[in-house]
Amino acid sequence: MSGAMLTVMLVLFAASIPVAVAIGVAAVVGIAGYTSFPLIVAAQQLFVGIDRFPLAAIPFFILAGNLMEVGGISRRLVDFAKSIVGRIQGGLPATCVLTCMIFAAISGSSVATTFAIGAIMIPALVRAGYPVAFAAALQATAAELGVVIPPSIPMILYGVSTQTSIPELFLAGFGPGLLIAAALVGTVLVWCRIKGWGKLDGEGRLPFLQATKQAGWALFMPVVVLGGIYGGITTPTEASVVAVVYALIVGLLIHREIRPRDLYPIFRKSVISSAVIMFIIACAALFSWLLNRQGVPDMAAEWLVQTFDEASWYLLAVNLFLFVVGMFVETSASIIVLAPILQEAAGRLGVDGVHFGTIMVVNLAMGMITPPFGVNLFAAAQVAGTSIDKMMRYLPVFIGVIFACLMVLTYVPWITLALPTLVFR
Repeated sequence: MSGAMLTVMLVLFAASIPVAVAIGVAAVVGIAGYTSFPLIVAAQQLFVGIDRFPLAAIPFFILAGNLMEVGGISRRLVDFAKSIVGRIQGGLPATCVLTCMIFAAISGSSVATTFAIGAIMIPALVRAGYPVAFAAALQATAAELGVVIPPSIPMILYGVSTQTSIPELFLAGFGPGLLIAAALVGTVLVWCRIKGWGKLDGEGRLPFLQATKQAGWALFMPVVVLGGIYGGITTPTEASVVAVVYALIVGLLIHREIRPRDLYPIFRKSVISSAVIMFIIACAALFSWLLNRQGVPDMAAEWLVQTFDEASWYLLAVNLFLFVVGMFVETSASIIVLAPILQEAAGRLGVDGVHFGTIMVVNLAMGMITPPFGVNLFAAAQVAGTSIDKMMRYLPVFIGVIFACLMVLTYVPWITLALPTLVFR
């Protein structure tokens, strides 16, 4: 049955059928053709798949990101980041990376980060003389930090799928996020030196104290959201509601850049984005349920353990496998279907579940910037008014940097586990 389901899913992928529909149709084929269950079970399991309290955080974090985009928080974060690194050659691309890192600590979504920060940074980079395709490729890559630095929607999905502590996963994301951000900043600074770009990047930069004052409410938001989680005051789901309320108050009453008539388009956009993600989750959960009924996770874990009897080789094989999967399958679906299988084998080989979850999230995040289904690429191309083909001139360098960071994270686990161990263990 599992072979037939995978075949149907891959054929539908090749036919450019949406990911959620392809997964759902493959699961229905499995139920109808290879089990005695009535088809009503499909509807039941679709509901069960999203009937989990932690998943409520996803639509709220998406809404918070959209409110921040319209409410002026994004622009103030850009001015703050530019006040820090904007004075050096290549400071504007570095500002893009730094702003995405800060925004990631609020939104939890790479797509939201691409639109919110890209709408400001891509035109600024183009005006400063950077190629449009370079600006779009950098924005798409830097926005990946949205799913690595907490709060992170993929980490919530991983925690729900594998029964791993979500607060520990959130803490584990800081080290990898800072490593990737530092590597990207170093890369763009060297690149700009070689190309001669960005010699006037310091123009229009606000003094640090003035930029900090203007961005004060924006910078305090991660403190409120993450402080509530780690202080034991709120769960990650409750923190997502706090993020929405905070962004709404700041946008409406403090910055006063959100008008009452803006609320309907913001909520509509958030509902559509949330519905797409939740439909993918529901279909992937149905697919995963069928695989579990057939014992596929146990068999796959047993095969992996027998094939790779050392954790180092297993992690290398998983990284290569996930890199390919990330090119073709949406991150949420990949986590829900694969995480229980792969973590089972990793656990048998002595790999910490939080460490493995971080590896998986960082790896699959690369799928957001790799063709043919890189969602960040589509979002950045739309904002920049360019094509993905043109962006491919610059993307291999950024992908190489992320993959190098992934290898470091894989084999130097303390980068990931230092904070969770200090706080929770």
